Amino acid sequence: MLFEKIGVYDPVFGYLTDQYVAVDGTRITYVGPQRPAGDFDRVYSGKDRLLMPALTNAHSHTAMTLMRGYGENMALDDWLNKRIFPFEDHLNAQRVYHGSMLAFAEMIRFGTVSVSDMYFFADATARAVEESGVKCSMSIGVTDFQGRGFYEIPAYEKTMALIRDYHGAFDGRFLVDFCVHGEYTSNEKLVTQVAECAQREDLGVQIHLSETRKEHEECKQRHHGETPTEYFARTGILDSRVTAAHCTWAEEKDIEILKEHRATAVCCPVSNIKLAGGFTNVPYMLKAGLNIALGTDSVASNNNLNLFEEIKLYATLYKASSGDPTVVTPAQALFAATVGGARAQGRADCGRVAEGYRADLTVLDTDVPYMHPVHDMVNNLVYSAQGSDVVLTMADGKVLYENGEYKTIDIERAQFEAQKSTDAILAEL
Repeated sequence: MLFEKIGVYDPVFGYLTDQYVAVDGTRITYVGPQRPAGDFDRVYSGKDRLLMPALTNAHSHTAMTLMRGYGENMALDDWLNKRIFPFEDHLNAQRVYHGSMLAFAEMIRFGTVSVSDMYFFADATARAVEESGVKCSMSIGVTDFQGRGFYEIPAYEKTMALIRDYHGAFDGRFLVDFCVHGEYTSNEKLVTQVAECAQREDLGVQIHLSETRKEHEECKQRHHGETPTEYFARTGILDSRVTAAHCTWAEEKDIEILKEHRATAVCCPVSNIKLAGGFTNVPYMLKAGLNIALGTDSVASNNNLNLFEEIKLYATLYKASSGDPTVVTPAQALFAATVGGARAQGRADCGRVAEGYRADLTVLDTDVPYMHPVHDMVNNLVYSAQGSDVVLTMADGKVLYENGEYKTIDIERAQFEAQKSTDAILAEL
């Protein structure tokens, strides 16, 4: 496939007009101002179009689409214990599959093709990944309130089976990470054993980190002044490739530790604001050179999977919270949503429009009033563009969505089955 005379945004080279981008199989084979030699099975006109890397959602709980709008205007503890956990007790593999298919349809509609997921019934999510064509770095949520080690709870066998059966599946689209849900939902024995497993298997770890002030301060009380970051460093979790969601109350010393261990901090601005979690110290993270990615968190706390909302909020919110309007440039916001997320997942060949990279691409319609005039297209892309402007989404060279048509998902069935699953759970509560 050849994209012809199209505007191209790449996180390294910036925005270039009238470019040619060739895709052969799963890879980008050419990017440049001249038409490449050869025949192409399809030529895509770039008139009034902008091509950019498809986005990576670096933190979500995918199947929680079933809980969209279910628990609103509640404090986090009440939200979890009175709404979310009771609902989740009624999940099963089929219901998670339907929730995941609806989530993937929503993601590709808004230009996202890869997600870091932390949830249950991972085999069902793997099935949805295979069918939909998206990419997923999957971790099975690990919690324990009984003092047991990782090897003593069902999540251990489930995680090891998932690694055996699915890690690297679907031409590398499905990857497996280990997980510790959080310091406050586990114990030191469990955490140390998860760290041992991650090191042995050479896999990443997904965690929630300092999401709320209560979580952060109570950890210090439990562990002789250690912050959650210091605790995870001491127990060995940070010795692996770690994706740390939220980091809302991470202190400057924590950010330095995360940087030293080459971890990724995932900012989830919409969710953190909606749950009154606080404001991540993004200015210091950027100053420290920490890798930052963007996530939506779950639909239950967002309430959508439109990463363009996170991009704009990330580029604006921390200006207000810091009092510095120069903090977080548009380029940094786009980097977090593309390369930053790909790095978090260990996908070194994703996140850019460059030769040799995976053809994970999205095309936006720029022929809309709010994208004109153009003083700087990158500014428009961050501050003006909408997720609904996406007209084509491609993963590994395969078109998943184009002009309102889903190529791999029966959207009417996905919506119907998700509603049916939700109604069934509500009837059981």
